[in-house]
This record gives sequence, structure tokens and C-alpha cells, in this order.
Amino acid sequence: MTTTVKIRMEQLTKVFGEGESRVVALQEFTLSVDDGEFVSIVGPSGCGKTTVLRIVAGLEAPTEGRLSIEAVAADGRPVNAMVFQEHGLFPWMNVIDNVAYGLEMRGIGKRERRQRAEPYLDMIGLGRFRDHYPQQLSGGMRQRVNLARAFAADPEILLMDEPFAALDAQNKLIMQDELLRIWEGTRKTVVFITHAIDEAISLGDRVVVMTAQPGRIKQIVPVDQFPRPRK
Repeated sequence: MTTTVKIRMEQLTKVFGEGESRVVALQEFTLSVDDGEFVSIVGPSGCGKTTVLRIVAGLEAPTEGRLSIEAVAADGRPVNAMVFQEHGLFPWMNVIDNVAYGLEMRGIGKRERRQRAEPYLDMIGLGRFRDHYPQQLSGGMRQRVNLARAFAADPEILLMDEPFAALDAQNKLIMQDELLRIWEGTRKTVVFITHAIDEAISLGDRVVVMTAQPGRIKQIVPVDQFPRPRK
């Protein structure tokens, strides 16, 4: 079966500051991610994992190297959506409007965007909380809403920066299962940052292991001994 490379990173290097304050955060990072692939990136704190994600998202420019993304959406859909460790929900919006926010930014009318958002709320098991506000939800529920918002925007690429790190062990496992269930139904291209090796293995098709600063790829490990769907 022929696969399409969705993200191609070639010899990416990122330097912050100058002179004595100069820090090489990322060095000669080369990685290709296929369309529909789930890639986990692990490494010690400060190794440049988040920098990689920000470069792919267009929030940072590489100092050296080349990034190319094969984006095909021509209907106003975002090329990528980023999910952070903190939920980032708007406290003045109820759950359904938070989930539909990306659709609102594309100029979609209120009725239609709520109709599009509803299935994702049901998918994460929060349909009956559609009219609640973030402060009325637990931390795990808020992060579920954050996940639903990212998928509802229908991006081609989903970038996730340790989205479950702040959750307790039980909610973390629940959210991992939710993410896999939704991903298996949509097959978005996902780049997932984590410190947890077990999380990287349970979620990813491949695990990219990075060195300490400056961040380089030490090893890429395919996770093909655990067939999907995984529990």
C-alpha cells in the first residue's frame, strides 16, 4: 500500500538567543510522518520536543533546515490544530460553544457549528454537559472538551503537547482510550509529545526518542508488535 508523507522535517535546527545566552534547542532533526500516522516523541525536559511541535504548527521558524507539509484542504479547514497541556477553554463559553469555537472562526453559523460539534461531545461522553461552563467541570472533563474542540475543527494534522500530563492516573488512562477511539475513527495525522514511555508506546505507530539538549533523534522505534485496536 502506498503511503503519502504528510510532514517532512529535514535537518531542522533551532537556536535561541545570541552570544553567551545562545542555546541550541534542536539540532539536525530529520523526520517524516505519513498521512494518518500517529507518531509519539519522547525525551528529557528541555530536549526540544515542544520546539519541534511549534515549528510544525508555524509558531516558530527554524534557524536552519526545511519543513514541508502536504496540506490538501481547500475548504477553509485548518491544516493543523494544537492541543496543549492546559485545556485553554474560554470560561465565558459553555461546553458546546467551546467545542465549536474553531468552526466559528471559519465563519460557520451558530446552528450549523453546533450541529457539527454535537457528535464530538457525544463521542467523549459529555453530551449532557453541553450547556455547562468550564468551571463546572472536572479537570479530566475539561481536557475532554479540549480534545473534542481539536477534532471538531477537522484539521489535517493534530499536534499534541503533553495533553494529559496534568491529569491523575485514572483520568489519564481514560483520555488515552478516548483519543485512540476518536483517532481510529478519523485517522488524522498526529504528532504527540510525552514524557511517559508507556503512553508513547500505547498510542503511537512509532516512537521517536530524543537526546538531551541539543535535541537530536537518538532512535526511532516502530510499535508493530501491538496490533490495533489497543487496550
